Amino acid sequence: MGHIPRKRFGQHFLQDESVIQHLVDVIAPRAEEHLVEIGPGQGALTFPILKLSRQLDVVELDRDLIPILNARAKEFGKLIVHEADALEFDFSQLVEKNLPLRIIGNLPYNISTPLIFHLLGFADSITDMHFMLQKEVVDRLAAAPGNSDYGRLSIMVQYHCQVTSLFDVPPDAFYPPPKVTSSIVRMLPHHTLPFTANNYFHFKNLVKQAFSQRRKTLRNCLKLLMTDEDWQKTDILPTLRPEQLSVKDYVGLSNILSNVE
Repeated sequence: MGHIPRKRFGQHFLQDESVIQHLVDVIAPRAEEHLVEIGPGQGALTFPILKLSRQLDVVELDRDLIPILNARAKEFGKLIVHEADALEFDFSQLVEKNLPLRIIGNLPYNISTPLIFHLLGFADSITDMHFMLQKEVVDRLAAAPGNSDYGRLSIMVQYHCQVTSLFDVPPDAFYPPPKVTSSIVRMLPHHTLPFTANNYFHFKNLVKQAFSQRRKTLRNCLKLLMTDEDWQKTDILPTLRPEQLSVKDYVGLSNILSNVE
């Protein structure tokens, strides 16, 4: 390989052709769409996507990879490279003619969660997101109430998106192979929220507080936020544990607190 993967960038380059083709089939890019790839690396997914989409924006932090990408892209289509940190990148600047973005990427494990939250800030401009992440993270993103993986991350992301775990990817599909299994996740932003928190700050704070001591009952976890009078305004039992409540339930509790003020 011409480029040595850099540990500080969390680089693990996808190299399994069958996995790449499966992922391309799942994304199903079309020429009339606006696709954006985060962390293209050496272009394993980039060029098959570009061949179908004919134009692709990519956000890449490692400047040494950019000449490699530009050199190979010419035979496939128009590649627009943004040398930037995706955690700080303003994705809204890519929106043209009100055409929403389709975001894809093999995300570094060390930034995957903060990057997802960064992208949720642009949800109104995004049609869908397909990411390769650590399986443990995908399991948490997609978990349902009552599942041991269900927690704060599940609720906050599912408030904004419909989340589906698609398929797993073994370590030997990458160079160098990571120490964990990866998974592909599809995230579809809700452009009309199914449940709306009257005060988003209250909602975030409530969920954070509930899972600060997830083995305790809701009454104990939320004693600093909810009084006995507040509990009387809901059908949710305070004897339940945090992982037993749905996104709808947490929105309902936060709206009770919002109405108190």
